[in-house]
Amino acid sequence: MAYFGRIISFSVLFLLVALACEARVLLQSSGFVQTRNTQFTLNGSPFFFNGFNSYWMMNVAADPSQRSKVSDVFSQAAAVRLSVCRTWAFNDGGTQALQISPGVYDERVFQGLDFVISEARKNGVRLILSLSNNYKDFGGRPQYVSWARNAGAPVNSDDDFYTNEVVKGYYKNHVKRVLTRINTITRVAYKDDPTIMAWELINEPRCQVDYSGKTLNGWIQEMASFVKSIDSNHLLTVGMEGFYGDSMPEKKAINPGYQVGTDFISNHLIREIDFSTIHAYPDIWLSGKDDSSQMAFMLRWTTSHLTDSETIIKKPMVFSEFGKSSKTRDIVQVQGIHS
Repeated sequence: MAYFGRIISFSVLFLLVALACEARVLLQSSGFVQTRNTQFTLNGSPFFFNGFNSYWMMNVAADPSQRSKVSDVFSQAAAVRLSVCRTWAFNDGGTQALQISPGVYDERVFQGLDFVISEARKNGVRLILSLSNNYKDFGGRPQYVSWARNAGAPVNSDDDFYTNEVVKGYYKNHVKRVLTRINTITRVAYKDDPTIMAWELINEPRCQVDYSGKTLNGWIQEMASFVKSIDSNHLLTVGMEGFYGDSMPEKKAINPGYQVGTDFISNHLIREIDFSTIHAYPDIWLSGKDDSSQMAFMLRWTTSHLTDSETIIKKPMVFSEFGKSSKTRDIVQVQGIHS
């Protein structure tokens, strides 16, 4: 979700794993997280986890005087047994950019990401690292398209991010640069570091010029194959919100009244994608609805996606973002969903 000042991006990410029970396996220091059918595994055993979003970590850690803030978050997370953190591995153009221009990087900011990974490792926290953004925040699709336009490429809208060869080349170069980065602290290449649980292609991809999900599907297939050609160790996901598309028209009724050019089913059936994700922002998606209506939606939304991940996609699912307005006075009791 694009940044909204009044939205609390709850520090507890509801990382719901398909078919998960409440049992958990303590994070071990070695081994890559893998999947087996609808379960995550670590060193051959089921891996259950809870986690949180802290998108800002790399940029804060770019300033050595501020790094204690990152260390504190990881130590506090470990103390309450939050074992996965989702954060950005991108900042394209603009203030304190990681990628200043196509292929040009600020080493100081990259060392901030090195520190984030190192501190996560020290505290037994694994990372989901997102490689780009759908929105203009931290650059994302708009910045890539702007770079291509300035280079003379025939691009007209942000949706050209998914089809223009120049833009796709910029994105692939960034992916390769990040995955092959050798951490200046641990001396381990990112692609070889089990501290990283998974890569995420892009945060909340949307494609307004093709609501069927087919344009995005082609891009996911191409980029997922590219990522796996460089890094076969780590899990990979898309970064989707969970909107249904044309592959199962009857499922569109689950969407909050509109489509965004994604297809939860077909986009996650791609072989190189290892697990599915959903997000939920009921205050924004169901603006004007009361808490009871929003809760009813949340139960349908979550149950439908858990079921589809288990029975159709046959991969684990992570509930990786949830936001609730700070203006809500009453705390709505959320009833757990048990498989």
